Amino acid sequence: MPTASSYPSCDIPTVDLWNFMFESPRNFPEDKVIYRALDDSRRYTFAKVKSTAKAFGNALLDGWNWQKGDILCVFSPNDVDYAPCVHGTLYAGGIIAPANPGYGAKDLAYMLKNSGAKAIVTQKALLKVAVEAAKIAELPQSSIILLGEDVSHSTDATHFKKLLKPDEQRKRPYEIVGEDLAFLAYSSGTTGLPKGVMLTHTNIVADVCQIKNSVGHNYTWENDRLLGLLPFFHIYGLTGLVNQPLHRGLEVVVMPQFNLDAFCTAIQRYKITFLYVAPPVIVQLSRGSNVHKYDLSSLRMMTSGAAPLTKELVSFVHRKLNIKVNQAYGLSETSPMTHTQEWDAWWTCVGSVGKLFPNMTAMYVSEDGKEVKAGETGELWLKGPNVFKGYWRNEEATKNAITPEGYFKTGDVGHQDENHNFYITDRMKELIKWNGFQVAPAELEGLLLDSPLVQDVAVIGVHDEEQHTELPRAYIVPAEGHKPSEKLGEEIVAWLDERVAYYKKLRGGVRFIDEVPKSQAGKILRRILKGLAEEEGKKGKRQAKL
Repeated sequence: MPTASSYPSCDIPTVDLWNFMFESPRNFPEDKVIYRALDDSRRYTFAKVKSTAKAFGNALLDGWNWQKGDILCVFSPNDVDYAPCVHGTLYAGGIIAPANPGYGAKDLAYMLKNSGAKAIVTQKALLKVAVEAAKIAELPQSSIILLGEDVSHSTDATHFKKLLKPDEQRKRPYEIVGEDLAFLAYSSGTTGLPKGVMLTHTNIVADVCQIKNSVGHNYTWENDRLLGLLPFFHIYGLTGLVNQPLHRGLEVVVMPQFNLDAFCTAIQRYKITFLYVAPPVIVQLSRGSNVHKYDLSSLRMMTSGAAPLTKELVSFVHRKLNIKVNQAYGLSETSPMTHTQEWDAWWTCVGSVGKLFPNMTAMYVSEDGKEVKAGETGELWLKGPNVFKGYWRNEEATKNAITPEGYFKTGDVGHQDENHNFYITDRMKELIKWNGFQVAPAELEGLLLDSPLVQDVAVIGVHDEEQHTELPRAYIVPAEGHKPSEKLGEEIVAWLDERVAYYKKLRGGVRFIDEVPKSQAGKILRRILKGLAEEEGKKGKRQAKL
């Protein structure tokens, strides 16, 4: 039988996000600060978020002839203006498609065309990329809106605050229900082309409620303050640091990018009590020579997601800094969080992703489609109100991912113990995860085959013990006339660097081989290359030969 959550079921309202956030009863005052800029130069109270969002929604309705289901692409690093733009769009009946600010123009243009976005919200630092992408996607330049601190005039775009026309008496023109789409969270597919994950209003409402009714009781608006480090464009940050705080009255100090000293300074200055982080942050905390100079005693817990942490690293950070670290799990397709370790038992199950969230069921399934017993390995299948509606304009992928009974096949492999702690040990999917970002090997292979230096190539992820993440590595057959060398490897890496987003770079380097191992059908046998990488890791060799 599928495993049900050990948490009591919670009530999940069947309303859209606007009503859930702004029209439902709350236990905190309207003047409570929710989003604060890192330098404290700007801030939003709950009331200001609501009024600004409503005014922005009205501006979309008036200036863009906004229709229900129209899509706004938000192409921006973390900023206190992020939430008003998001919820203003939802107020106007729109859908948000968050874009990675590390995208180049071609990546962004693909997303714009695939989603059918009607407008782009960005910042001045990214305006050049946004303009180029809009041109490729055949969007008018007038569709670009700016957010952020710089409100000075630009000939290429208008700052969203200059569009605001408050009208508190105006009613919403469209009825939005829970099953309507709220977000299109783009996630790379094994084909190399990103897929739009369709998340409904109910999906996000459900996950916020599930967090609150599991570990969320450990922090409150009266006593806690969060640091908004995780990228808001990623569903992990969008749910945990944009939507959850707005619903619960939690203050978030917004951090646009990670810097260890700025990170520690913010914790000390604002007395941060709770953090969502990825493993590389914990690694830097464990190694930082100046970390001990800061007062981090306000921190009560850090929740780490995206990749497993070793017991040794968690223990070291706890001994060095007296900081507790628990682990969580989730996917874009689950809004995202589905599991986390309990705060009062964080040390008892290090290595696991913890307990299943309320209102969910899960099971591990063997390759022949049969549920396995506790302790046995299988693919994790999940079912619950936070599971996505499907992939945007991709019925085949949706059919392959969601069973007729409503279970989402995560592609992640693991097991559970007799105490219902869940473990993730491997992935069935070929995607490489670098610091939580998904990298499709096929995309990099396709690009590298265009290089005059490459005859054939296969890309795999290799685990880096020190960074606690996977690194993309290319196994390459050099083009005729080019001999394997360290210099040639550097030239290939540099060639690709100019053509991909920062998280897709070949941080695992290049290895030269005589032939890419393939099946008779021509499919790359990545398991052979992974075995080769493991042997190389053991021997410490720089070059490898098949």
